[in-house]
This record gives sequence, C-alpha cells and structure tokens, in this order.
Amino acid sequence: MTCEAKGNPKPEFWWTKNGEEFDPYQDPRLIKEKNSGTFVIPNTGNLTEYQGTYRCYASNKLGTAITEEIEFVVPHVPKFPKEKIDPIEVEEGQPVILECNPPKGIPPLQIYWMTIGLQHIEQDDRVSMGLNGDLFFSNALEKDSHRDYCCFAAFPKIRTIVQKNAMSVIVKSTNSIMERKPSLLMPSGVKSKTQLVKGDELLLECIAEGFPTPMIEWLKIDHRLPDRVTIENHGKLLSIDQVDEDDNGKYMCKATNIHGKAVHYFDVTVEEPPQWVSEPESQLSMIGSDVLINCSATGTPQPTIQWMVNGKPIEGMFSVAVYQCEASNRHGTLLANANIMIMNLPPMILTEEGLKYSAVEGKVIVMHCKVFSSPPSAVTWNKEDSTGSVVGPRFTVHQNGSLEIYNVEKEDMGQYTCYTKNTEGTSAITALLDVKGIQLNKRQHFFNTLLSCLAVYDNSFSGDFEIVWEKDDMEIALNHTENSGPFGKGLGQIGDWSVYLTLSTEFIIEYEESQWEPGTWRELQRVPGNHGSAVLKLYGHVDYRFRLSGVNTVGRGRPSEPTERYKTPPAAPDKNPENIQIEGHLPHEMDINWEPLSPIEHNGPGLEYKVSYKRQHVEEDWQEHVVKRHSFVVKDTPTFVPYEVRIQARNHQGWGPEPKVVMGYSGEDFPSAAPDDVAVEVMNNSLVKVSWTRVHKDKLHGHLGGYRINWWRLRSLLDSKKTHGDKHTLTYPGDRNHAMVPGLTPFSEYSLIVMIFNRRGNGPGSHAVNFKTPEGVPEKNPVFRVTDVQKHTVTLTWAPPLEANGVLTGYLLEYQLINDTEEVGVLQTVDISNPDTTTWVLQNLEAISRYKFYLRPCTRVGCGPRVSKESTTTPEARKGNWNISEAVNSSKTFHVIEGLELGTVYSVTRAKVRISTQGWFIGLMCVVALLTLMVLIACFVNRNKGGKYSVKEKEDLHPDLESQGIHDDTFCEYSDNDEKPLKGSQHSLSGQIKAEDSGDSLVDYGDEDIQFNEDGSFIGEYAGRKEKKVSMEVKGTTNQSTA
Repeated sequence: MTCEAKGNPKPEFWWTKNGEEFDPYQDPRLIKEKNSGTFVIPNTGNLTEYQGTYRCYASNKLGTAITEEIEFVVPHVPKFPKEKIDPIEVEEGQPVILECNPPKGIPPLQIYWMTIGLQHIEQDDRVSMGLNGDLFFSNALEKDSHRDYCCFAAFPKIRTIVQKNAMSVIVKSTNSIMERKPSLLMPSGVKSKTQLVKGDELLLECIAEGFPTPMIEWLKIDHRLPDRVTIENHGKLLSIDQVDEDDNGKYMCKATNIHGKAVHYFDVTVEEPPQWVSEPESQLSMIGSDVLINCSATGTPQPTIQWMVNGKPIEGMFSVAVYQCEASNRHGTLLANANIMIMNLPPMILTEEGLKYSAVEGKVIVMHCKVFSSPPSAVTWNKEDSTGSVVGPRFTVHQNGSLEIYNVEKEDMGQYTCYTKNTEGTSAITALLDVKGIQLNKRQHFFNTLLSCLAVYDNSFSGDFEIVWEKDDMEIALNHTENSGPFGKGLGQIGDWSVYLTLSTEFIIEYEESQWEPGTWRELQRVPGNHGSAVLKLYGHVDYRFRLSGVNTVGRGRPSEPTERYKTPPAAPDKNPENIQIEGHLPHEMDINWEPLSPIEHNGPGLEYKVSYKRQHVEEDWQEHVVKRHSFVVKDTPTFVPYEVRIQARNHQGWGPEPKVVMGYSGEDFPSAAPDDVAVEVMNNSLVKVSWTRVHKDKLHGHLGGYRINWWRLRSLLDSKKTHGDKHTLTYPGDRNHAMVPGLTPFSEYSLIVMIFNRRGNGPGSHAVNFKTPEGVPEKNPVFRVTDVQKHTVTLTWAPPLEANGVLTGYLLEYQLINDTEEVGVLQTVDISNPDTTTWVLQNLEAISRYKFYLRPCTRVGCGPRVSKESTTTPEARKGNWNISEAVNSSKTFHVIEGLELGTVYSVTRAKVRISTQGWFIGLMCVVALLTLMVLIACFVNRNKGGKYSVKEKEDLHPDLESQGIHDDTFCEYSDNDEKPLKGSQHSLSGQIKAEDSGDSLVDYGDEDIQFNEDGSFIGEYAGRKEKKVSMEVKGTTNQSTA
C-alpha cells in the first residue's frame, strides 16, 4: 500500500480502512517503511483479513492531503457447487439449453464445453455457446444424445481450471420434426438496454431456436453498421472494439427461417468516467479577498462533485488548509488536492542583492527581481542618475518583476534599484549593469582551403566569446581546439579563427537488420582513415545491410548508400546469458532468473537454455533441465544452503561456450531461535541499554537482517494494576549484541522482548524481561487558570499533570509584576508542599496591576516544565445597589445588559429563579387539582349506580357471551375470581376470543407453531393446552360459541 507525500513541516501519515482508523504500526505482521506512509502486507496466508477499502492521509499543521480510495480484494479459489444434475430429455427438433453458471473469480474468465474425454463440443449455426457460458441447441437432433457434457471454467490469472459435473442429454427420435418459426433464446424480450464505458468492447448477442435452424442478421437503425464491427460465433455475436460516442444508437438482430422471423432491439449507450475540465489549483491569497477554487469535470453520466477539507466534509472555512475535490460517477472517481493559504505577507525579494550583469551594445539584457508577497506587489525599476522609474520603448518590466532592456546602449551602464511594495510593506535590491562594445573585422584568405575570421573584443568577455561559422545560412558544428587545427585562436584582444577542410581520419561502419529492428541503424565497427577494407564480426542467421560514414576533425559526414542485403548462415550461440540472479522466496524453493539473449544473439532458430545446479561442497552430480524461458524454479531444496548454478545457451546448430559457475542460496525460512541472556541496563529515566547473546547462524535459516526489540509499558509505578500498553518496535540492522531503547516514560514498569529477523521475516521472541525506569520530573500541568480576580487577591486553579513521572511532592508557584514597562517586578515564589492542592489564593497584590503567574509540578527529583498565565487586578470597587434583570430562559448562554456608565466597574451574578414562585406555575397546578377532583367525583357516582345489582346475581351469571351480554353499566366493575374474565374484555377486533383456561400457559398467548429456544427447552411443555382452546364468532347481534 503505497503512500508518499512531501511538505514543510514534514507530514505525518495515517490510514483508514472501511471508513475507520487503521494503524499499520499496531500490526507487527505488516512491514512499514520509514519516513513514508507505505506499508507492505506480506503473503503469509492471512491476506483475507486485510480485505477492505483503504485511504491514506498525510497531515501537517498546514492541512491534510488524501489519496483516492484503494480497494484490496483477495479472491477465493473458484469452485462449482456440488450438485446432482438430472438428465435432460427432449424430443427431436426442440431447443435445449445446458446451463454452466460458472463460479466467480478473477477475470478474465474462459469457458469451454467438452466431453469427459476432453473432446470439444462441435459448434455451428445450430449449436453454440453464449456469453454467459451456457450451451444452446437451436433444435436438438438424435446425434446430440450424450451423457458427458462438461462445462470447464478457466481463470488464467490464477492458473486454475474447474469442471462442473457432467450433464446428460437424451433426445427422443420422432417420425417427423415439427417445423416452426424462430424465437430468441437469448436475449429475452423485444428490446434491452446496454450501457458501457468508452474504450470498452461492445458485445451484442442473439441466439435463436427454430426449425429449420434460423440465420442471424445485424442492423443499426437509421445508420450503417460501423466498419469496426466484427460478426462472430456463426453470426450470433456482434462486437465493436474500443467503442466511442459514435457507437451510440439502436441496433437490431433478426433471426429468420422459411416460416418467419424474430427480432430484438438493443439500445446502446456509451458512457465515460470522470475527466477533469478544471482541476483545482493551490493558491496564496490575501486576507479579505475572495478565493475561488475551480473544480469541474465531465463524464457520462455527469459526475457529482464533493468537497472536503483536510480529508473531512466541509464544516467551516479554514485560512490554511488542503481542500479536496472529488468527482465521481458510476464508472470512476477523480480526486485532487489544493493547498489554500490565506495570509498577508510583506514583499520578500528572492533575487540576490548586488548582482552584476554584463551586456554588449545593441543586444538585449534581462535583470531579475523575483518577489514573493501577499497581496501581489507592484514592482518598479530606477536608475541611480534618474529621478523616476525607467521608461521608454527600450524598457519593459515583466510580470515576474524582471527588467528587460532592448538594443543596449553605453548610457545604460550603471546601478539599478528594484522597488517592491504592497499593503504590508516594501523591499528593494540593487543591480549593476556593465555595457561593453565589440568590433568584427572580416578577413578571407583562399589559399590551401583556409578560411579565417579576425575579431576584436573586450578582455572581460573572454569566457563568453564565441565565433559561429555558417555555410549557406546553416550553422557548422565545429570541434573547438585552441591554437591547433582546425582552429587557431589568438591571445589578448585578437581572436583569429580559421577552418581547414581535411580528409577523413576514421570510418564508421553501421548495420541494419530486417527481422527484429528493421529501419534502425546501429554502429558495428570503427576503422582507421587510412584503411580501405575491414573484416566484420557478425551474428548468425541475420539478414544484414551496411553503410559507411567518414569522420574528420570537423565532424561526421553523411553516410554512404546502403549495400545489398547479406544473410549470414545460422551458427551455435557465441555467448551465454548474463546477470544470473538466485533467490529464494519460499523455504524449500530456489528461483533462478537470468537476462535472456537478445534476438540477434540467438545466431539461429530453436534457442533454449540448459540450467545446471548442484549443492556446493557436496559430492553429487549436476542436475540439468532444458527450458525456453529465462527463469527456472528448483523445488524441494533444503532451507538456505549454497548452490552452484550455470546457464548454457544452445540452438539447432549446437551449444554455446562453456558457462561460468555462479553461487547462490536456496529459499530462506523464519529464524527458529530467539536471542538468549537478554538483559536491561537502565541508563537514565528514559533510556535503557539492552544486551543479548547472538543467535547461532545455523538457527538463522537465511541472510541476517538484524535484530528487533519490541517493548510495551505495563504500568506507572504509582498504579498497582498492570495493563498491556501500546507495543513499540525498533529495528537494528546487522550483527550486534546490544542496542539503546530511548523515549521511555519515567517511573514506569516496562516489558520487552528481542528477536532476530532475516529476509523471510521475524524469528521467535525471547523471554520477556521486565524493568523499571527511575523517577523523573513531571509533565506540565494540563490546566492552569485564573478563576477569581479582586483588587488585592487572585485565585489560581490547576489540574495535576497527566504523567507525574514519580511521586508528586507539591508545586512551585511563582509570580511577578509585568506592567507595560521595560522593567518587571521581582519574581516571588510560593512553595506548595501539599500535592493534592489544586487551588491557591495570592494576597497582598497591587491594585490595577498586571501579573504573570508560573506553575511547576515537582517530584523528589525536581520540578517539571512550567505553565504561565497573565491577569490584571481590579480597581477599588464602588458600592452600589443590586439591579435584577427579567427572568432569562435557561437555554440561553448570554444576556445583554444596557444602560451602563463608561469607566465604571460592575459586579454581575446570576441566581436561579424558583419555579414555585412563578405565577404561571401556580395557575397550572390549580387547573390540575381541579381536573383530578372532577374525575374522582365521576368515578364515585358510577360506583353507586352499580350497587343495585346483588352480588349473588353476578356470581350466577354464565361466563359465555350470550348470558353475560354487553352492557355499558359494567364500567368500573372488576372480577374477584381469577378464572372469570373482566366484563367487557371479550370484545375482540377479529370477532374471536379464547376461553380463559389458564393464565400461565405461554402457548395460549402465541401462534400454534411457535418454537422457542434452539435447545428445545420449551417445546412440548404446553402441548396439551392447545386442545382446550375455544373460538367464538360474533355475527350481527347473535352471539354463538362453538368448541
């Protein structure tokens, strides 16, 4: 998982997995890279647990940048389900579909239909395989009867082929096959929609059944089929590679035979993933200005735009942050980060002060003044002997602040000043311009083919002086050789440059071959200029042609016309592979890789490599294998033992030269032993030295990588309860027996283990060693506040340090007067010896004075870092009367007080208002009491009305619905018998009720088929109750009961 970022300050990295925080450093199995967010998931057999969607974040104090989401999928090995497939019986002439239903796996998927004997099922107009893998018979014939139709699904990327259980087809013969018009087996219906992404392959399929076998025809409605269309699978499949917008439209397939036709319409839509139209850019803007971050994208369907800031949804604006724009549709996502900085800065000139520029009369000179500021600065240039800015047609001040002077004159020489100014300030630098002249005297001598040029120039230009020769207005490339041919250069102010036309001093022979790199010329050999022929060393079985070019001291001439082609006869290889690498990725394997011979080095057809290997220092024969690829894996090797390997090339003509022997090791395994005698020496309260005995090399099982120390904090020595804190790891490469572990918390108990590692991974950990760090000074107090300020007193409160790093003995409180003067008061000290103290009142302070207070927690070792606060004491308070505002809603967090006098000190307090004293509350309580009284009176009246019936009469009433009746005057009555229902309780919305047989049966209150716990604890306990249920039906006004 790669995540790299740069920034200042240096960014910190963190990850999320499936939207939740994921810390690779908490998993010791992951391999982390230093100064990076990248981590590696080793394939140790547990990849599945790391599946998910990842996103990396890189943060510093200026903001957070994020990556696009990374989806990590670990596919399972595909398998067909185990199933019994019944034989398919069909009459002759009827259609048949054999379903494959291949399992899911890593694309691409390849489907084959074969017999158990691996004979392919012959396909034609009548029998064909669909895109979904099913085998279609437009009409079955007697010869189609087989008992071993097998579907094979191949997944090339994982080198896996799986087979479905064999299927049997039985075709019953008939005297005459009923002919019929076509109908489509695939696809179904009359029309369908197809959506695909631009650049994908369009596949449209039509498979028809009927007798005689239908023929398929393809059309594009209102258009001609594109030239890129390919018709495959016996006319049943239309394909267009690399589709674009022009392929949108409606396509039709038509299946016809002598009895009719069937059609299907495909509505094809080509869509696109998002593409940037305007990608957001980083900006530096001034405070108060409008900042417009452009972000737009195109695609089909139109992408949706989502904004984030520092990797989170926007919930406010930040002056310095990283804004993210994410454009997405169903085909993909684009993400861009933009650094936005809103600040005001005075001009900073980045160009060096006092630069010296030299120019030649009549030429152009540019003097630089690069400025960084916010808002942008105005740049002007002045010359020392002029009153205003340099202006005129020969002067241009560019947008980047540079001054360009055209057609330089002697009068332009002098000192220039670049002034920059914005709302935040000004800045300036100076530059010196020196203008020189040059005189060219042309002189030509035409003797012995010598061309001369004499120039007079200023000595200060000797380093930049150059003379250019041209022929027919084309510059001649010359090799400059001082004071010798072909150039002679005078000294001082005279430059005399001459050109000699000389003969070739060397010939270059080039070749071009026609098989592997036709049209490419490569240098073959160089021959001295006094030679007229050369013997060339060539490769075998190559069709060559050659050309020659001459070289003299001036340069290289044009090549000659190529020769006729010459083909060399094949020969045995004249070299063997190089760069042989021997590695072991698994414990019992050895991977051998080498750089293959280039095609021209084959020297003939049939190139192969013989791989020979044997264990070093062991009397055994060479093991040999002949391969055509340039790699070989040796299986079943011992773990990490030295081998001798050699690779020899051969072709049909014979073997190459005797190969060299290369030494390497077989695969590594994890170390099998842990370091012994692990000891810890405490150096100070945050540093320990760890020592151990080295692991013997026989237990290493690989190349030594180094040692790792894992440690974790068990507890603070102030706490008796041990916990397993976060694990920390330090890696120490190389062979060593000790290391330092820094950054420990004082006054704590720790545990650590030491392990060795090789390229394969970590070995077992040593026995855990516990140790304690000595007492240290505390951390600073996390909270320190001024809570009450009076005329001569100040109250201070604080919270104890989060880590005392020892036994807290108290606090050191210091304070001093810091009024707005250069001098400060004497530092006063208060030694607070009670460690439980968190509040202190300082007295006898001066009124209307500003003080600074310092607090440091202390242990027996000393005092920790201090925190500070400032506060000003109040003036003498003037006594006045208390004013009371109106009641304030308790949900409000502020209240405005008006009518105050300027320069007057007020005291403000707040008091809770008793709700019982409020008028609205008293009125509400009176209404509630009155309503309660009325309800009690109504109940009492109804109770007396029911007294006219005798208790005996009510007891003799039959409990069925007919005898009980339904009367309103039973209100407020109740049953004193548990087996009698409440009167009126028989009113069921469904018109049915149950006889009150028992009150404790759970089954009576549920459906009859209810099953309880899976252990069957309640099943059958109340089975007998079900027979006693009574149903009642209510029809009109007649009550009937049936059991």
